[in-house]
Order: sequence, then structure tokens, then C-alpha cells
Amino acid sequence: MLAEWLEQSLAGDASMPRDGELAGGRFHMPGPGMLELTPFSDAPEAPAVVLSVGIHGNETAPIELLGASLARLEAGLLTLGSPVLVILGNLEAIRAGTRFVETNLNRLFRRDLAETGMEADRARALMAAVDAFFAHHATRRRLHYDLHTAIRGSQYPRFVVEPHGAAVTTPEQWQWLAGADIQAVLHQHTHSWTFSHYSKHYHAAQAFTLELGRALPFGDNDLAPLAPMGQMLDALLAGDTPRKADASRMTYFRVEHELFRHSEAFRLCFDDDTPNFTEFAPGTCLAEDAQAGAFTVGETPLRVVFPNARVELGARAALLVTATDAPRSGD
Repeated sequence: MLAEWLEQSLAGDASMPRDGELAGGRFHMPGPGMLELTPFSDAPEAPAVVLSVGIHGNETAPIELLGASLARLEAGLLTLGSPVLVILGNLEAIRAGTRFVETNLNRLFRRDLAETGMEADRARALMAAVDAFFAHHATRRRLHYDLHTAIRGSQYPRFVVEPHGAAVTTPEQWQWLAGADIQAVLHQHTHSWTFSHYSKHYHAAQAFTLELGRALPFGDNDLAPLAPMGQMLDALLAGDTPRKADASRMTYFRVEHELFRHSEAFRLCFDDDTPNFTEFAPGTCLAEDAQAGAFTVGETPLRVVFPNARVELGARAALLVTATDAPRSGD
């Protein structure tokens, strides 16, 4: 059943059983695109894990990767050992093969959300599901990996965004991410209201947005480079400690500036296919906006991440970042 859960959720199949048993535990579907897995017996130190995919509907590789782990669990190749909440995010956008339908879901995860519409309602449902899951496992460590792919290529195809928040990322997490063959880390400098930020800000969870290559349609993804990440997902489902590696093998960056689209007359002053982490020299004009004016790189070179000139008015059009030191082992 788990092997077909993703497809049946997208098909809106109401005949799916909402509860049942699997290797080492039971499953429950608290809502559309939500799957809660509870082990019969788990280690006290096993974290409560949220694994989310499809927050942007055209980012399919993480859906396929997580689906393969669920298939292994159902086949008995894994035994459930941790409480896990699996979330298939923007169901309507996944069905349409688009990033979103009305607005970017991954900017709506805040408790004082006032917006209306399909994506806003979905954000509220997902926030409530995470709240209930972490409350049910209140004595456990909390972990949230929100799996994505990027619109464009990247000098570091596999990287993570560490959301801004008071909760300090543990050395163990950096080691797990390095062991999953993550190549770079981007420290966010302010509240961003993404799904991973929600779990870190409101629940003090260890939480990250993981970018796992480039967004492609279903069936076009090469999952071979993501094999270490698949092994991490398997370990989290089984309640095992994921493979560790030296955190210094990853390259670290911090956000220095954000570019926003303030007017219709906005453009980024570089090619649309410019890869993430491309560096621009001092004096380079990066953006022009009829309201905000031009943005030019100052004395320190800047790299661009997540550039997108076609965002909604008022939305972020790019992050500008610089290299920083790896966290010390005690940080």
C-alpha cells in the first residue's frame, strides 16, 4: 500500500485504507497527502521525523526518492524504528506539474497567516499536522527535512538551506548531511517563512530545506547521485543513525542581501540560466527595478542563489551570499 500511497494521493483515491500495519509498526493518514508512521517498538533516542516533498509541484526527484524508501519499508527491507510524518505538499501543483497554482506555498508557513486561497489553506493544514505530530511526540528530539530541487543548475547541485532561528544546529546534523553527500550549506540570515523554517522557529526542530539537483518532470530524474540521501531516508525510517562524514567537506555560505521584485519593471541583469552560486565581481549591476532602483555589487564579491525575476510582486527574486567558515565542532 505504501508503494502506491504517493500515486493514490495524487489521484485523490478515497478508497485507500486510512489505517493499517507495516513492517515494525502501523500507518495512519490524518489528511490528504499526509502519512503518519508509528513503530511498535522504537529506541528512546530516535527522533520524531518530518519528511516533506512536493511543496513545489514541479520538483519531482524528492518524491521519487522518498517513494522508493516507502516501497522498501512496505516490502520488509526496512523495519520502522522512528515516528515519522510524511507529507506530500502541494497536491494540486504536483498534479498540474507546476511550481504552484495561485501563489508560492513555501512562503506561507506562519501562524498569523492572513492570506486566502488554496495554497494558504494547504499551509494551514500542513502546519496543523506538524503541530499535532510534534505534540504527540513531545519528549523526542524533533527533525524536519523538507526536500526540494532547484529551478536552475548549480555549482553545488546538492545543498541545504539552514533556516534562521534560535535553535542551534547540532554538530551531528552537519555530519549527517555531509554523510548524505550534501556539498554546500547556506545559512539564512532572517525569517523566511518556509516549511523548514516553521519547524525550527515554532518547534525548535533541527530543520533544513534540502536542494537535491534540478527540477525535472517525473521519469526524467537521475536518482543515482542521490543514493546517499536515499540511504539517509532509509536510516531515519528505521530509527538508525545515518552515515556520518566530516562536516568540513561541505562548503558554507551566509546570506548578505536579498533582492526583491518591487515593480513590474524589474529585471535581473544576467542570463536566466545562470547557475546557483555564480560569483559576481564588485561593480557588477545585478538587478534593476523601477521602484527600488539598481543594485550593484559593492567591495566584496557576491554569489547569487535562487535567482528568479518572475516572482510575484513583493517576493524575493534572489539571495546574494558570501563564503563563511565551517561551524566549529562545538558549535
